[in-house]
Amino acid sequence: MKHANNLTKGKMEYQLIALALPLILGNILQQLYHTIDAFMIGRYISHTAFAAVGVAGSVMNLFIFVIYGGCNGVSIIIAELYGEKNWDALRKESFLSFFFGCVVAIGLSILGILTLDPLLNIIQTPAEVRGLAHDYLWMIYFGLPAVFCYNWCSAVLRAAGDTKAPLWILVIAMVLNFSLDYLFVVDCNIGISGTAVATILSQLFASLVCFVYMKFQHAYLLFHYKDIGFDRRLLLKTIEFGIVSALHQSSLYIGKLFVQGAVNTAGTEMISAYTVTMRIEGFTNSFGDSGSTAISVFVAQNKGAGKNERMKQGFRIGTKMMILLSFCLSFFMVFVTPNAIALLMGEVADTLAKNAIAYMRMISLFYVLCYIGNSFVGWYRGLGMVYVPVFGTILHISIRVIFSYLLIRRIGLVAVALATGIGWASVVAFQYILYKRTAYYG
Repeated sequence: MKHANNLTKGKMEYQLIALALPLILGNILQQLYHTIDAFMIGRYISHTAFAAVGVAGSVMNLFIFVIYGGCNGVSIIIAELYGEKNWDALRKESFLSFFFGCVVAIGLSILGILTLDPLLNIIQTPAEVRGLAHDYLWMIYFGLPAVFCYNWCSAVLRAAGDTKAPLWILVIAMVLNFSLDYLFVVDCNIGISGTAVATILSQLFASLVCFVYMKFQHAYLLFHYKDIGFDRRLLLKTIEFGIVSALHQSSLYIGKLFVQGAVNTAGTEMISAYTVTMRIEGFTNSFGDSGSTAISVFVAQNKGAGKNERMKQGFRIGTKMMILLSFCLSFFMVFVTPNAIALLMGEVADTLAKNAIAYMRMISLFYVLCYIGNSFVGWYRGLGMVYVPVFGTILHISIRVIFSYLLIRRIGLVAVALATGIGWASVVAFQYILYKRTAYYG
C-alpha cells in the first residue's frame, strides 16, 4: 500500500513548506483559469464584457466555494483518519463524501440556473452588463458537477499529504483552457460564453485524470464495492463538517456579493477597477488559502495520531511563515497593479486606474492580518472546530459590507479596502482570544 505523506513525524518546517508550495501553485493556476478568461475578454471582446465577467465572478464564486468549502470539510475528516491509519473508515468516508457531494453539486447547478436573473437584479447589475454576465454564468452553473469532481479529488489527495499530483494535473488543464479560450473566442468568435465552455471542459478533463491517478497510485483513498453503504456516525460527521465548511466559504462570498452590489452602484468604470483588483488579490489570497490548508492538514493528521505538542508547534511555525509571506506580497501588490491594468485592459480612463491603485495601497496595509487570520482558520479546522471560521467570517463580512456601502460614494474604491481591513482586524482579535481559551493552548 503506497501512502502519500505522513506528517506525524519528521521536520515540521520542511513538511509545511513541501505541503504548501504545490497548494500555492495550484491555487494560482486556479486563479489563472479566470484571469485567462478576463484577459481574452478584455482584449478580444470589449471593456463592457470585462466588467460582465467581473460581476459573474462574484456571483459564481458563491456556488463554487460552497463546493470548495464542503470538500475542505471532507479533507479534515480524511486527514484525521489517515493519521489514525484507519483505512476501512477512510474508504467509507470516501464513498459517503463523493456520493452526497455529487447530489449537492447537481442541486447547486439547478439552483444557480433558477436564481441567476434574481441574483443579478439584487446586486444592481447595470443593463449593459447584465446580458453578458447571464450568458457566462449559465454555462458555468451547468458545469458545477465537473468542478466538484476535481475539488473532491484534490481534497482527498491533500488530506493524505499528496499536493503535487493535483498541481501537475492542473497545469495540463490550464494549458487546455488557454487553447480552448483562443479557439472559441478568437478563431470561432463565440464570445463570452466560449470562455465559460473552455473553463468547464478543462475542469472535466482535470477531474478524469485525477480519478485515474488515484486509482493507480493511491487506491486506498478510493472506495470499493464493499465500502458502499451508510455508516450513520461517519455520515453525520461528513454532513456536519461539509455543511459548516461550505457555510464558511459561502458566507465569505455572500459578503463579497454584497460588496459587489455596492461597487455596482458606482457604475461600469468602478466595476472594471474592482475587477482588476480582484484578479490581483486572487493571486495573493492563493498564498494565504494554501497556507491555511497546509496548517489544517498538518494539525488534523497529528491530532489523529495523538501528537498534541507537535500539532501546536507546527501551527506556530506555520503562522510565522505566513506573517513573513504577507509582508512580501503586500509590496508586490502595490508594485504590480499599474502593469496588471495595462495587461488586462490596455488603455483605460485615469479615474479607473486611480481607483484601482488607491484600493491596492490601502488593502496592502492590512494583509498581515488576513494571513494571521488564515493561520487560525487552519488551526481550528484541523482541530475539528469548524464552526469557529464561520463565526469569524460572519463578523468580517458584516463589517466589510456595512462600511463599503457607507463610504464608497464618498471616497471611491478605497472604501472597500478600508472596510475589509477593519473586518480582518476584528476577526483576528476574536480568533486570538478564543485560541488562548482553548484546551490546546500552551
